[in-house]
Amino acid sequence: MFKILLIEDDQTLLNEIKTRLAGWDYEVYSIEDFSNVIAEFTAVNPDLVIIDIQLPKYDGFHWCRLIRTHSNVPIIFLSSRDHPADMVMSMQLGADDFVQKPFHFEVLIAKIQAILRRVYNYSSEKNDLNTWSGATVDYQKNIVTNEVGTIELSKNEMFILKVLLAHKNNIVSRADLIKSLWDDERFVSDNTLTVNVNRLRKRLDELGLGHYVETKVGQGYIAKEKEN
Repeated sequence: MFKILLIEDDQTLLNEIKTRLAGWDYEVYSIEDFSNVIAEFTAVNPDLVIIDIQLPKYDGFHWCRLIRTHSNVPIIFLSSRDHPADMVMSMQLGADDFVQKPFHFEVLIAKIQAILRRVYNYSSEKNDLNTWSGATVDYQKNIVTNEVGTIELSKNEMFILKVLLAHKNNIVSRADLIKSLWDDERFVSDNTLTVNVNRLRKRLDELGLGHYVETKVGQGYIAKEKEN
């Protein structure tokens, strides 16, 4: 049974989400002390976190930053604010998805199911290692290593890289990437994919590999193999 931690201060909404998720056999926890979120996160050790942006004490962005220093657990943001900057910020901080309030619970549940299926199914595959442009890519540990060093990627970043490497030296369309990532393109914006790919490329730059992930305008993305 998957454990989900809700970081939400609206008690009515919190109870509604809890009831709906319990009906899908998820084990749901909530925060008791909003000044001590990390301690409660650590105690629960959830498989997925849902965070509201507007919270007492500190906002959801603050807690997302701190969670990311401890864990790569999947994170979904909730927000009643209609600002594109909020979505961009959440993705830059390492969130996996963003849900605008008010929302249909069927959409939230579909997003949760897609993320859990993607994150926890693909990581259990037997083929955990790949080599690319002089680097070793470990899908199980979410790390990329070459002679420069080692970087750890988020679940989304690694999944994007894995899809691109499965089609090495060939263009993967934006539509195909979105389908692979979120199962259903109706539930994700085009801008979200751009933010995730840009973040992946920035991380790979630390190993001198960022330029091997190219954007093909109007077509999609390609992971190129370094020529010997």
